[in-house]
Amino acid sequence: MRWFATLASTLVLCAYAVPVKADSVVINTGNPDGLMATASQPSSAGKLEIETADDFILSQDTAITGGTFMGLLPTGAALSSVLGVTIEFYRVFPLDSTDPPNGAVLTRVNSPSDVAFDSRSSSSSNLNFTTAVLNGSFTAANSVVNGIHPFPNQFTGGEGPVTGQEVQFTFSINPDSLPADHYFFVPQVQLSDGTFLWLSAPKPIVAPGQPFLPDLQTWIRDANLDPNWSRVGTDITHQGPFNAAFSLNGTPTPEPSPLLLIGAGMLGLVMLKRKA
Repeated sequence: MRWFATLASTLVLCAYAVPVKADSVVINTGNPDGLMATASQPSSAGKLEIETADDFILSQDTAITGGTFMGLLPTGAALSSVLGVTIEFYRVFPLDSTDPPNGAVLTRVNSPSDVAFDSRSSSSSNLNFTTAVLNGSFTAANSVVNGIHPFPNQFTGGEGPVTGQEVQFTFSINPDSLPADHYFFVPQVQLSDGTFLWLSAPKPIVAPGQPFLPDLQTWIRDANLDPNWSRVGTDITHQGPFNAAFSLNGTPTPEPSPLLLIGAGMLGLVMLKRKA
């Protein structure tokens, strides 16, 4: 039986031979461009839930471990006014959705799905975050906060320029293993007072961002429009279209080593032979 033990030991060594890449930036849409700021907040203390979503692509299975996003806090608000952070991952419609949709928006093509694929929240202790002020006074040329309406009243032109503190949120999560696919990222920030606004990033993506194709635009909805979404640029403001400023860190999920697969096959043949 010594040869059998040797084969089993070899299989264990093969398993440890699988290469694992270090945690790295897998998505980066670039820095804020000052064109658009959109609300994104959970429902709390009478505030309506609002979600802004921007897309990204994973070309292989990846464990997302954290990331960053940039937005505006009200002028003069202390960083301690941030009460919580939630991040969500949506797939692209019609996945996780009722299809056909109910016709409350111009289109659902390339929109986020009806419901989130997965999420993490600081209130559930599976997300940690820090904040840092990047600019004490930053102005976005247009904004969308309350003007989120169903068809045929979706066009508002936006709610005009808005100025606040440019803040970077850096978060870490219990690794969230996402299969290779096209997703939307949704960060929500709960404030003790005022509304968090997610800042836009250049579209098409430019350095230090990492371009990918197809690069879809930002979508938004509030609790009244749910489960539908509207395009910030094409539907609501007739500007853009826009990306949003964020990055994601992760570790590609390693595939089984070819040596391990061969070894497993050999072990299986041996076991069959012994039974025979």
